[in-house]
Amino acid sequence: MTPSTFKTPVTIVSGFLGSGKTTLLAQLLGQTHDRTLALIVNEFGEVSIDGPLLGERQDGVELHDVHGGLLAYGGEGDAFRRTLRALQGRRHTFDHVLIETSGLAVPTAVMVTLDEEEFAGDFTLDATLVVVDTPLLLAGAFRADAGDEAARSAAQVFDAQLEFADVAVLNKIDALSDAELLQAEADVRHRAPRVRFLELAYGAKLDPQLTLGLNLHGSRRRAGHQSPISGLPGELAQPLHDHSGLDGHSHGDLDAHVHSLSTHQHFHEHDPGWQSFRLTSDEVQNVPELLRTVQNVARVFPVLRVKGFVHGEGGTRHALQAVRSRVETHPAPAKPEAANELIFIGYHVSRKKVIEALQKALPQRWA
Repeated sequence: MTPSTFKTPVTIVSGFLGSGKTTLLAQLLGQTHDRTLALIVNEFGEVSIDGPLLGERQDGVELHDVHGGLLAYGGEGDAFRRTLRALQGRRHTFDHVLIETSGLAVPTAVMVTLDEEEFAGDFTLDATLVVVDTPLLLAGAFRADAGDEAARSAAQVFDAQLEFADVAVLNKIDALSDAELLQAEADVRHRAPRVRFLELAYGAKLDPQLTLGLNLHGSRRRAGHQSPISGLPGELAQPLHDHSGLDGHSHGDLDAHVHSLSTHQHFHEHDPGWQSFRLTSDEVQNVPELLRTVQNVARVFPVLRVKGFVHGEGGTRHALQAVRSRVETHPAPAKPEAANELIFIGYHVSRKKVIEALQKALPQRWA
């Protein structure tokens, strides 16, 4: 394939389960009506929940779902390549490609795929972002020396995502103090000193200029390049303290991360403990009661993430999001014909036991 003069920039957005990637991307789409975007969403689950949440901006967004949580590997790798091929022939119709990886994925597979001869002439990696659930980070949820196997595995994935990130986005920070934000920054810097920039996402919002068009892997990348940092409170508005190790973090060549593919495959091939399943119900739900039940299930069983759509009384429809035992809902567009559905993701979590817990606590039948 003859290389094109112009290469379409690609931004990869990763982050552990429940970090807020979809919410942040939805906010970003709402701020970029001046751009036409192609968005590829990869989920660890049987069906797409994030896709419908992102599809509310219909104008200027081309949405593609790739299910399975193993983006760019095996069968899902074929699906990802087919999607890229479909976009290749229509690159003139959009300005930028955004790829949201699943919460259990490391972006290396996508990076290597973009570097393949088939795609390298048409696409260029703009930047890799990792979205951080800051309260969970501060609470020690990603400690490598945690006592249980699920927490240790989560820490492995989280640290690998940070390792391959150019930009770390501290999310869910609205209720945090400046001291807590500085502690979170220090923790990220300690875990991943090669991260180039840290950004703060108040209200899950980022300035598109700090997110798209960074060109951190293009020919114009140079030593000392710094992304503009603005709008940060007080001491946090100052430049990051130490950029001395940043120039060697060159994902574009991938030379610094020759172990990347085996690392990424390890999480899925050698740690089958991460599982997901889909439950549905045809009955109208008592939403507050359902929230309490999901919260209790997450406390009793190793469930780290729950997401889906439920119908409440009066014809209302809600998007349900849970990270561990933190559960919330938001209004969703009404779809009377759609069933209630919830995706549970956990570590060695038993579908049978979760169903039994729901049946014991709720009059509605879930299966």
